[in-house]
Amino acid sequence: MRKNKNRGYQKLRVWNDAIDYYVLTWNTFRNFPYELKRIASQAIASSDSVHRNIAEGYCRRSIHEYLNFLNFALGSLGESVSGLSAYRKSKQIKEEEFEKLDGLAYKLENGLLKLVESLEQKRERGEWTDHLMIKESNAIYRSK
Repeated sequence: MRKNKNRGYQKLRVWNDAIDYYVLTWNTFRNFPYELKRIASQAIASSDSVHRNIAEGYCRRSIHEYLNFLNFALGSLGESVSGLSAYRKSKQIKEEEFEKLDGLAYKLENGLLKLVESLEQKRERGEWTDHLMIKESNAIYRSK
């Protein structure tokens, strides 16, 4: 895996859980019948938005923006879970599928809430740096 400070979100458990949630959602909804493609597309899109917002917020490097994007991720997750409840009630997904997705969403939601709380505490204690300290070597830019 490629590593740099901007990709630190990849080490976050919530980001990895969000990726797993997207994959599980994709596998559940990808074969929906044609007449339900819009519903399937929205279910996939809302789950996809969760990991994207975690990453984007992290990469903004500002505590204020990071918290905003984590709240966007929570919003997308709420949208996704609301859809799951409707799909289960209308019998568009099986109970077993709902339980797997809802269980992972619950774990992810709690992880996001804990991350938000932790970051808010860091902000209050003044333990957050709002900029990247980039150490570059001009050697990598030299032509050969």
